[in-house]
Amino acid sequence: MHENTIAELALGLKNKDYSSEELTRACLDRIQALDGELNAFITVTGEAALAAARAADAQRARGEAGPLTGIPIAQKDIFCTRGVRSSCGSRMLDNFVSPYDATVVERFHQAGAVMLGKLNMDEFAMGSSNETSFYGPVKNPWDTGTVPGGSSGGSAAAVAARLAPGATGTDTGGSIRQPAAFCGITGLKPTYGRVSRWGMIAFASSLDQAGPMARTAEDCALMLQVMAGFDPRDSTSVDQPVPDYSATLGDSLEGLRIGLPKEFFGEGLDPEIARLVHAAVDEYRRLGATVKEVSLPHMHLSGPAYYVVAPAECSSNLARFDGVRYGYRCAEPKDLKDLYMRSRGEGFGAEVQRRILIGTYALSAGYYDAYYLKAQKIRRLISEDFRRAFEDVDVIMGPTSPSVAFRFGEKSADPIAMYLSDIYTIAVNLAGLPGMSIPVGFSNRLPVGMQIIGDYFAEERLLNVAHRYQQVTDWHRQAPAL
Repeated sequence: MHENTIAELALGLKNKDYSSEELTRACLDRIQALDGELNAFITVTGEAALAAARAADAQRARGEAGPLTGIPIAQKDIFCTRGVRSSCGSRMLDNFVSPYDATVVERFHQAGAVMLGKLNMDEFAMGSSNETSFYGPVKNPWDTGTVPGGSSGGSAAAVAARLAPGATGTDTGGSIRQPAAFCGITGLKPTYGRVSRWGMIAFASSLDQAGPMARTAEDCALMLQVMAGFDPRDSTSVDQPVPDYSATLGDSLEGLRIGLPKEFFGEGLDPEIARLVHAAVDEYRRLGATVKEVSLPHMHLSGPAYYVVAPAECSSNLARFDGVRYGYRCAEPKDLKDLYMRSRGEGFGAEVQRRILIGTYALSAGYYDAYYLKAQKIRRLISEDFRRAFEDVDVIMGPTSPSVAFRFGEKSADPIAMYLSDIYTIAVNLAGLPGMSIPVGFSNRLPVGMQIIGDYFAEERLLNVAHRYQQVTDWHRQAPAL
């Protein structure tokens, strides 16, 4: 069963080939057998999962099943889950048990999905390699000496290793797409505001967006159908109708206009990745698409702008973790100042502390205009570049990452080199656009991902474009030898 996609599992449940309880037990057995090596899960909710599976089987017996009823999934540990530890990969929240469910979690419950547990991640979603987690690094199932990408590395590894058919992720600067590329799965970052952020522990509020991670675009469509939609509890949620994402998956690509940004294929890109992306684009030509070069002239400024905006917002968001109200509290503080300093110094890891300090500096008096305000102006220029490009093309394609998964420790001592692994994904978050990564081949026996970017609320088109490619290729069917 573990080799089947969500869509195939749903059909098996419908045909009574197996029950949700049997399927859930199979997933839990696989987690127990393999996750000791991979470290993809922080918390496994076995008993609750089996109870939910039995409830889903009863619901199906009553004829009340939906597309995801009884399907096991796993949640990134950035989402609050009632009665379950919600740690965000940090010592600061190691003892935090949420009293409520995030909207995303709530909607999966309502859809009858079964939660297997909570997935490992870079601390507070800050990282590109899943090496910053308080619970230790996640290992890439294709080569356990390499990173799975971050911050949703636990989600990507769990899906790639067939521990879970699907998982949720979050994407602030590429944290769904880059790990999806490194682990050879499909990951979608929706338009900002399409999926509620309520109950999702905040990193950078104007950039964070939740999305689905699964083996195929078809599975991502089923998951996004549940996740998307207006939420009055989230002030950044957009009140816009949600289309039927599965209905248009098979639409023809005849006449599709693909743009290839020249800035995506310059210095720093692994030549083999460039070759594989161009080969995938050639496949789209055979499916009826036309291809032209486009330009995103301010692309080179996306990294500097992001690493002012994101740390500034994280500095504000993480101020609430002070050792007073909830979360980690240092032992025997001498006074209030000692309580603050030691609780934060001991509760936060090095990367989180680095970004808090950068952000606090950028927001300080005398530097706000020079850094934060200027970064926001650059953000507008980047958005305008995409707007002009989408006047001439329907989607933009390019590499998801300049390299395949790198080895543990290779970039951890050089934060700038680590930050550059997200160079092709960051601009999408700054502009608030939807983007996804799909597997398009292998380099040195490691997966390669191609990024597809769409205009605002064009998730329907992105899923269609990805699905048609996956109908004529089998990269998404490849599995690591475990």
